[in-house]
Amino acid sequence: MKDIKITRTHKDITGNKSIVRRYQDSIVGSRSVLYCLYYEMCMMMSIIPGACGLLLRKFFWPLLFKSCGKGVLFGSQIILRHPNRISIGDRVVIGEGCVLDARNPSEDIAIRLSDDCMLSTHVRIACKNGVVRIGSRCGIGAQTIIHAGKDNPVTIGEDVALGQQCYITGGGSYALDRTDIPIAQQDTRITGGSVLENGVWLGARVALLGGVIVGSGAVVGTGAEVTKNIPPMAIAMGVPAKINKMRKGKSP
Repeated sequence: MKDIKITRTHKDITGNKSIVRRYQDSIVGSRSVLYCLYYEMCMMMSIIPGACGLLLRKFFWPLLFKSCGKGVLFGSQIILRHPNRISIGDRVVIGEGCVLDARNPSEDIAIRLSDDCMLSTHVRIACKNGVVRIGSRCGIGAQTIIHAGKDNPVTIGEDVALGQQCYITGGGSYALDRTDIPIAQQDTRITGGSVLENGVWLGARVALLGGVIVGSGAVVGTGAEVTKNIPPMAIAMGVPAKINKMRKGKSP
């Protein structure tokens, strides 16, 4: 019988360590008893609705993070994984039901949300040993998924607007070379990550595949699938996305 490769995340959750150690390594991101207790207290505040919950989270939650600026608002039902690897700027708004998963032991900061960013409800940002960087004044639409993998980061510039239900990945699709083992057990491809430059606007349900650069000031229409680079100031649409026309003026 062939040896089956088990993913690191699966090992962290189901391995031979005690259940407390597994929880600390896969969820909390620290083995400090005091930090774990503080994390548990803060996560209980996540379910408190209304103004009372907002005030409690505003006061207690900033200490969970690598850094947290002033005036940050946290909605209810937010899920945090390894918050000590998340950096949040000033006046950031994180809507209810968002998931911030910064599991990347090799990075001091795996997720960075810069000043004045707004995450709408149920946005998911996940780092599977990758890095996500979001610039200032970005708006992320509801139910959008941003996923970075190892050596496949996602970088979003300033003043970027993402519509609802977008899917942004840095890459990490499985290799297909071997047929003697399942696809899910093969290594992932390195694409170099994905970049949205300053002033980009993606319509609702846009899918951005790994290794793609969308140039500054570009617009991508609703439902498009971006598989190749989009130049600055272009308007693209379709599956796969193709350039429809160019905007006039200088890029941001």
